[in-house]
Amino acid sequence: MIFRILEDQYAERARVEKAGKAAAAAADLRFMQLALTLGRRGLGRTATNPAVGAVIVKDGVILGRGWTEVGGRPHAEVEALARAGEAARGATLYVTLEPCSHVGRSPPCADAVIAAGITRVVSAIEDPNPLVAGQGHDKLRAAGIAVDVGLCAAEAARDHAGHFRRVRDRRPHVVLKLAVSTDDKIARAGHKPVAITGEETRARVHLLRAQSDAILVGIGTVLADDPELTVRLPGMEKQSPIRVVLDPSLRIPGGSKLVHSARQTPLWLIASEVAEAAAATRLGAAGAHVIHVADRPSITDGQSRPGLDLAAVLAALSEKGVTRLLVEGGARVASALVSENLADEIWLLRGETTIGADGVDALDRLPLTTITQSSGWRVRDSERLGPDTLTIYDPT
Repeated sequence: MIFRILEDQYAERARVEKAGKAAAAAADLRFMQLALTLGRRGLGRTATNPAVGAVIVKDGVILGRGWTEVGGRPHAEVEALARAGEAARGATLYVTLEPCSHVGRSPPCADAVIAAGITRVVSAIEDPNPLVAGQGHDKLRAAGIAVDVGLCAAEAARDHAGHFRRVRDRRPHVVLKLAVSTDDKIARAGHKPVAITGEETRARVHLLRAQSDAILVGIGTVLADDPELTVRLPGMEKQSPIRVVLDPSLRIPGGSKLVHSARQTPLWLIASEVAEAAAATRLGAAGAHVIHVADRPSITDGQSRPGLDLAAVLAALSEKGVTRLLVEGGARVASALVSENLADEIWLLRGETTIGADGVDALDRLPLTTITQSSGWRVRDSERLGPDTLTIYDPT
């Protein structure tokens, strides 16, 4: 009988412990998800620093929240600690990226965490920056702080993809956006623009623009459409990314919307090393910033066409601090990115419009099945946006 009682007591204790661990794990997940949501507020606004989110919690009560501010400072941890104040002592910090441990434009966040008396840190993922690379976590542990790493790591890696790509490969994370008709076209014959997608899709694209450091198109798109490439969502008009145009020969018209607004929203023109100096001077005087990169002419129908080395373009943008690059066209640029394995994700937006056989293909000299039916790409997500469909592809 006594053994049966003891067994029941042990079983009840185990059940309570298991329930407690499950509740603690659920709380950790909830607070990390909140930190991720907060961090996304900074996407497109914090380069060259990553957009980090942080939450400080004690006994289930949120004491402070923070996210990386515009321009990369203050850091998320510092913001959260400032809001928590003295109450942070003995609390847990949830943060979407390893706290920095080096002196940069700001003091090390790891030192601030230690000084605040935080006793536990839940960090989503290690920072691959060689100046950090586990040293932040090590410093916290050396100070007696419990450190758990890896909760929501996949989500954090996606949010910090621009930072990771720039650190590891010296180029931005590239998102290629393609809006296509039911028959895989992007424009009518003669590159005449046509409304392919609806309002809900366009709103999503403008949000994607706001979360990008820069948006890139080719000169063909500029000459055909005269786009503004700004964010036109209510309340987010000031979050337009840097506009970048691949323009080897500097053919962009001085009266284009892009040049006309260059002093309000930055415009960078990527030109050939042999582009006309007078054109560069004229466009510079209008407010555009001209960046010269290596040439790589292409051959079409036996004719040499001016072109740019895309890898060199991405390296130049990275050098200037761009971590998240959205590419919106056109067909030649999209095709080059896909064929050179320089696209990190593809947003394929398919509307209900049908253009016809004489329309412009989504990819130049490549079928769209290069993406949609290729073993080199896999579907990460798919959703309906009103009458349209968004499918996001990742490289395999």
